[in-house]
Amino acid sequence: MSSLDTALKDAMAIEGAIGAALVDYSSGMTLGTAGGSAELDLAVAAAGNTDVVRAKLRTLEMLKIADGIEDILITLDTQYHLIRPVASRSGQGLFFYLALSRSRSNLALARHQLRQVEAGLEL
Repeated sequence: MSSLDTALKDAMAIEGAIGAALVDYSSGMTLGTAGGSAELDLAVAAAGNTDVVRAKLRTLEMLKIADGIEDILITLDTQYHLIRPVASRSGQGLFFYLALSRSRSNLALARHQLRQVEAGLEL
């Protein structure tokens, strides 16, 4: 099990990582961030991705699909943005947000590694 700081550090160790955050999707506020740049404001990205998560949850509810969201992928020209809801009871209402350089990352490996980071998080 890892703390939030360790989990964010582990997320940033994923090849191609640009920024990572743990976000509360009821408020859109970050509980912690790592990385980021002048081009990637993690607080703004977290708030915007909160809307994505809420919209997808509403859509699943309207469709009466009982599945949970494993992750959401947004592919930009130069980046991947991975959103992964925290599955544990203590992490309910939270998601990991990971921005990756498209040219420096392996998407399948990054998804696998982010799953491990999320599974190891203890809040």
